[in-house]
Amino acid sequence: MSEFIETIKIKAAHPQFNVATFITDRFSPRAFSEKGISNDTINTLFEAASWAASANNEQPWEFYYAHKGTEGFQKIWESLMGGNQPWAKDAAALVVTVARKTFEANGNPNGSALHDLGMANATLLLQARALDIFGHPMGGFDRAKATEILHLDENKVPVCVIALGYLGDTEQLIEPFKTRELSPRSRKTVDQFVKEI
Repeated sequence: MSEFIETIKIKAAHPQFNVATFITDRFSPRAFSEKGISNDTINTLFEAASWAASANNEQPWEFYYAHKGTEGFQKIWESLMGGNQPWAKDAAALVVTVARKTFEANGNPNGSALHDLGMANATLLLQARALDIFGHPMGGFDRAKATEILHLDENKVPVCVIALGYLGDTEQLIEPFKTRELSPRSRKTVDQFVKEI
């Protein structure tokens, strides 16, 4: 347990302004424990995602997941790039997040679909952290392979894979992942990306 506390201390955020701790406590670990996530708990995460804001309440997201030890997990894991496979194999679950590109109501292009899926992903990750679950979103995966695995039509695009699990011991990681796990986080200062007009 002391190892986990040390990781949380290292990853502690030091915001410039007074941000709520439920936001600053979220980070993306690579070390996951062997503890599984129950179906009720994972459904709670997806329920949280469903309450994210979306254009016209379209909710243009779909989530495909698999628990560790299942054929589905193996298939998703195989779609990951080499830099993610060594540590993501220990996650309790892998989730592929998918955006529908058109509005269901009229078939017109939904220019907000990717944004809205991002909102849902963020809500899912914050709910996870409230339950002592950590998520690590990954853009490093083979989208064509994921599309094939999930039998997605041309109206649906896989956007990211999220590794979910309870925090594990950094000692289980190989390099360079162990060093990254034990490195402090940093963010741009507000004045670097905000412009008043």
